[in-house]
Amino acid sequence: MVYGSAARQCCEPSRRRVVGVCRQWTWPQAADAARLKRAPCCERAVTTVRQALQQASVALASVSASPRLDAEVLLAQVLGTSRVAILADADRPLEPPQWEAYNELIARRAALEPIAYITGHKEFYGFDFVVDPRVLVPRPETELIIELALDWWPRKLLQANTIADIGTGSGCLAVTLALLLPQAHVYAVDLSRDALEVARLNAQRHDVASRVTFLHGNGCQPLPEPVALLVSNPPYTVLAEVDQNVRRWEPQLALDGGAERGLAIPIHILRQAPSYLLPGGQLLMEIGAWQGVAALEVTQRAFPQARVRLHQDLAGLDRVVAVET
Repeated sequence: MVYGSAARQCCEPSRRRVVGVCRQWTWPQAADAARLKRAPCCERAVTTVRQALQQASVALASVSASPRLDAEVLLAQVLGTSRVAILADADRPLEPPQWEAYNELIARRAALEPIAYITGHKEFYGFDFVVDPRVLVPRPETELIIELALDWWPRKLLQANTIADIGTGSGCLAVTLALLLPQAHVYAVDLSRDALEVARLNAQRHDVASRVTFLHGNGCQPLPEPVALLVSNPPYTVLAEVDQNVRRWEPQLALDGGAERGLAIPIHILRQAPSYLLPGGQLLMEIGAWQGVAALEVTQRAFPQARVRLHQDLAGLDRVVAVET
């Protein structure tokens, strides 16, 4: 399957060219990438950065909410430079190896592979994180946890500066908090050893590995002590309802919240949390937009004497349940 006209059409005698661009040529799905690479006229079809971006944007329009951005990010990856640099040099011709590499990346994106897995990087709260299929791609909605934590931290009455991140994944929460709160020590917990390897790499890249302790295990149980701040972005989706393309690429262990409409794992953590949160501490947990009322009830039962609140994301959807003990 291809997007727009079939890729083979660019090799037909009826093709029309304008300044070296084959008008009918489009990128195919990943399965067709090898055949496309063997078509000499296709290799010559796009000759400049501008033309490559135009063609890629059209090819990705039906599979991406931001086709132009995707095209720019992937071309910058191929050329080893920034988006700003490629846009400033839009008439730069692409060498054949660069064109072939770009074609391969566009084919992967056309097959709905996440941009972050293709480039190996994802920005979170202004910091660059290494990501791959062993971990969930960090989402901007999760940044609300960082904002709430930074708002609370200066007001805390505790002397303890310990933080726990339950289900750390890529380590985006743990590492970001370690970067922004240099006096803190962070425990990063995950059930996946593969995820812990990625999180450890990110801590090393950001030079906070000495202040992040990585623990393998389930929920809060691996923690050696109660902490002042407990954060978590646990699996909370109903897997059968998750977009099939997300299920195809991202780890199901990081997505599937289990029974109770995806709340089984969050409930498990919430029931453990009172034993691992210091008096006067704070808990921040991401939830699904449909789980607000149920999550609030469970949290209030787990912390009957605490202040419990729901916070909404920028879209106005329930996103984080917060506890102040």
